[in-house]
Amino acid sequence: MTTRLSLFDSPLFLGFDHFEDTFNRLRKNAGEGYPPYNIEQISENGLRITLAVAGFSMNDLDVELDKNQLTIRGRQQDDEERMYIHRGIAARQFQRSFVLADGMEILGASLDNGLLHIDMQREIPESKAQKIQIMDRATDGKVQAIDVDKSEGTEDGDA
Repeated sequence: MTTRLSLFDSPLFLGFDHFEDTFNRLRKNAGEGYPPYNIEQISENGLRITLAVAGFSMNDLDVELDKNQLTIRGRQQDDEERMYIHRGIAARQFQRSFVLADGMEILGASLDNGLLHIDMQREIPESKAQKIQIMDRATDGKVQAIDVDKSEGTEDGDA
């Protein structure tokens, strides 16, 4: 029998299984160095990811958000009509992924002088506190009414 160690092994962390999958995806992408990128804070709740994508046009780039994972892909088509004597600028494809926290909203992306900027903002969620009704299992979860005798101390049942 194998025991799997996880950051969320505590029985107090319920429903956090998807975080382990996220950490595994991050671990796989950790060694990638191309393209280089910056992450900067542009306002109190705003962030910008900037990737150096020199040589890529807007048609060569794809930015996608799926289940809190932001993925940027780049694919250049080789121009077979060109004959290179030296080729130091590779026309290689790339995929760079970022896992976003819940509440992060992508505001837009722009390409400027070989830099792809992706702006996002953290939305501060409103409190969603709620009361949970407790059912009595002895009565199969049925709510029971309490009988009140209206004739004592009131006229026509008015309080």
